[in-house]
Amino acid sequence: MHFESPWAFLLLLAIPAVVYFHYRIRRPALRVSSLMHAVQAGVSLRQRFMAAPLMLRVLALIFLTIALARPQQGRERVHDVSKGVAIEMVVDRSGSMGAEMDFGRQEMNRLEVVKRVFDEFVTGNGKSLRGRPDDLIGLVAFARYPETLCPLTLGHGALPQFLKNVEVAQRKEEDGTAIGDAIGLAAARLKTAEEELARQSKDKPKEYQIKSKIMILLTDGQHNAGKRDPMEAAALAAEWGIKIYTIGVGGDESESFMQTPLGRIPMGIAAPLDERTLKAIASKTGGVYRRADDAASLRDVYAEIDQLEKTEIEAVRYLDYREWFAPFALAALLCLAVEIVLQSTVLRRFP
Repeated sequence: MHFESPWAFLLLLAIPAVVYFHYRIRRPALRVSSLMHAVQAGVSLRQRFMAAPLMLRVLALIFLTIALARPQQGRERVHDVSKGVAIEMVVDRSGSMGAEMDFGRQEMNRLEVVKRVFDEFVTGNGKSLRGRPDDLIGLVAFARYPETLCPLTLGHGALPQFLKNVEVAQRKEEDGTAIGDAIGLAAARLKTAEEELARQSKDKPKEYQIKSKIMILLTDGQHNAGKRDPMEAAALAAEWGIKIYTIGVGGDESESFMQTPLGRIPMGIAAPLDERTLKAIASKTGGVYRRADDAASLRDVYAEIDQLEKTEIEAVRYLDYREWFAPFALAALLCLAVEIVLQSTVLRRFP
């Protein structure tokens, strides 16, 4: 417990003056030559309590003084306000992403490696990637057409399930690499990130602030489908304040495969990686371009982005106190009331 106005305790200095004037004013009005016989008669119960009104008045003054000092009881609370990053992952799932890529000693295609490392980027791997628990993260996958698989969200528990649904394009009519349309869709999602955040946090929408908006584009080919040109989409993203980090996955001419019940069927030679366009997209929006030929180099790219786009957590401290002046004020009032009752009844004095 502490006191908001401790200076009020100076009023306690007035108590001796109250006691002095009480006895000074209430002197006996009748003088006698001797009190010897009165002393021998003993002291009655009423006489024993004659000082009670004064004691009650002094207690009332003490309680009023404490009430004026505003006693407060409580504790200091810490509330974390996150200034996070809105991150839209844009993942290529075209047929060329079915080419093999090194993931330790396991054999898997590029898309599976991208999904594994992306999960490590979000949740952390205990090593180079610390995770992004305080960021808004969404997922857009694209082949010939882009689609939003996961809206921007702070609840990352659903992301692994969404990732499972990302598969290499199986049919030729859906295959392709619409980089421009994918950037446009992801940019539109990021542009309305504040609205999405407010919808998810209706109770406390101001506790989380979007510090910046970025897009991480992963592809292993070159733009060959869609209506929007990649540079036009990048210019739109730059206009909306969105930074794009581009990652070239693999990229050498390699044969991709389609997994069927009858085994792996070759899909042909994948187009080479268009690093020139990816570098231009990153440069246009203030991001960077990096090449990742295996899982280890992909982790390094994510670790670099981790350092470039840090989430800030600001601990806001505030004092949560409960006022306790009311009980002391009521105690003072009760003392005064009892004093008045006693002086008007059993302890009434004449004259």
